[in-house]
Amino acid sequence: MSANLLSLNQSKSEFLLIGLPKQLSKVSDAALLMPSNVTITPSDSARNLGVIFDSSLTMSDHISSVSKSCFMAIRDLRRIRNTLDSTTAKTIATSLIHSKVDYCNSLFLNLPRCQLDRLQLILNSAARAVSQTPRFTHISPVLKSLHWLKIDQRIHYKIISITYKTLQSRNPSYLHDLLQIQSDTRTRSSTTVTLKRPTVSSRLRITDRSFTHTAPVLWNALSKELRQPAIHSTHACQSGSTPLLDLSTSQFHSKLKTHLFHKSFPT
Repeated sequence: MSANLLSLNQSKSEFLLIGLPKQLSKVSDAALLMPSNVTITPSDSARNLGVIFDSSLTMSDHISSVSKSCFMAIRDLRRIRNTLDSTTAKTIATSLIHSKVDYCNSLFLNLPRCQLDRLQLILNSAARAVSQTPRFTHISPVLKSLHWLKIDQRIHYKIISITYKTLQSRNPSYLHDLLQIQSDTRTRSSTTVTLKRPTVSSRLRITDRSFTHTAPVLWNALSKELRQPAIHSTHACQSGSTPLLDLSTSQFHSKLKTHLFHKSFPT
């Protein structure tokens, strides 16, 4: 900043120290010492691109913020529900509630069940408001009738979609470099695009929340139809401009939602 003749606005700057609770407990009196005798002390949480990050990446503060905003919208929807037809009510819920729940939801990957249940509660309440279902009625049939994926499958949809886009376009490079296609010398992988799973270097549960470890697991669990290569040689696809996968973007997303819908509602 000094080299570019910039000054730090202390009132608009936040310093977030991220780590495991045991790691953070070892750090005392952490602070950033900036030029002109400016000192910034760590915050408990900080907002970046509309997402609230906390020091342990539990996403609890962000989920609380999303819940507050969504439940306000759900209350407003309930007030006017009798004046709306079902299609309009569903559109409002999708625009005002789903957009908030799905925003950057890849960050919710493999969060503890208690946090994911808080997000699922938002979808359940929205479904009750749209369908005018009583409070204690079983909600799964209602979600199924609305064709709404449950929260786990919505998160998986985002991760798999990012994986598909990265494989097809080879961009962004920082994600494409994390994906390695398994050699087609193996019989089971010769007719589908299969990703290598990286060697597990840590036993920490937070490792399972990374794109590097989870994207190959979710991708390889897809049906063969979704992972068909465009040509027989995947290496040729990688080296040229030919798309790696056979399905177009619209076809892939349509079949992917059907696949995950059956995961949400097995019966």
